[in-house]
Amino acid sequence: MPTRPSQTDPARARRWDEYRGQVGSRIRQLRIEQGLTQEALALESGVTRNVLIHVEHGRRGLLYERLFDIAEVLGVPAGSLLCESDQDLT
Repeated sequence: MPTRPSQTDPARARRWDEYRGQVGSRIRQLRIEQGLTQEALALESGVTRNVLIHVEHGRRGLLYERLFDIAEVLGVPAGSLLCESDQDLT
């Protein structure tokens, strides 16, 4: 539940939905490129398969520690899960 009025701003909520969707899509893309199943990535990274499913569909966020765990299994820097290229950082 939001604790500050600014956390209930609809525009901010939409942006966070977009961010979750982008990160989830990137994780899914890399997982598929590497031939990993959701179950395999979940087991190796320490998250549950249900959490991974929700993340890939943009319905759930991740603690940054889990983001690093997933990135390690995928063999990529954690920052690459946030955007597809350095150009996306600007």
